[in-house]
Amino acid sequence: MAIELKAEIRNVAGKGAARAIRNNKNIPAVIYGEKKEPVAIEISGRDFAPIVMIPALRTKLFNIVTKNGKEDAMLMDIQYHPVSDKIVHIDFKRIDVKKPVCVSVPVEIINADTSKGLKLGGVLNFAVRKVSVVALVDKLPEKIVLDLADLTIGDTVHGSDLVLPDGVSLGLHQAELAFATIGGKMPEEVDTKKAAAPAAAPAAPAKK
Repeated sequence: MAIELKAEIRNVAGKGAARAIRNNKNIPAVIYGEKKEPVAIEISGRDFAPIVMIPALRTKLFNIVTKNGKEDAMLMDIQYHPVSDKIVHIDFKRIDVKKPVCVSVPVEIINADTSKGLKLGGVLNFAVRKVSVVALVDKLPEKIVLDLADLTIGDTVHGSDLVLPDGVSLGLHQAELAFATIGGKMPEEVDTKKAAAPAAAPAAPAKK
């Protein structure tokens, strides 16, 4: 379901105008993309406060309603004040809901406590924690799950091994990325090396 957001058109741009908007506890923003002119808007800070808490917000469709009509858009960036941590600006990008979009979503590991490799003493290297996926906006997943249960020492999970929902594909260059590896040596390898180690030479008898 799309997130509906009401906004006012900004007729005056510049730092002074943006500062005045923030002083009124609102947020300056812009909508751009789809080969149309960017539109500067103003959003109610009170209205946006609960929205910013929504998980995976960058995978959601926004219906931004102004006096000019409705814009279908996705959140691209939120800029925060370096000291107060308040939102100072928001960027939205127009989208065509009939065309796939590419977004980055987190990769979440599950079943680490039952992983074969970790139980054998392996060490998990979780190297890539986000993956770019392509889908229609209403098919975008909030995250991709990586199941460690059946992985053993020496196993590596590449992008091509990830389980994707129906209608979702990997973005460019994601298939060859190594997202997680279980490193270490199998117990039998350790035992074999111990058995193959040469016995220490006996100490020479002491001279009288």
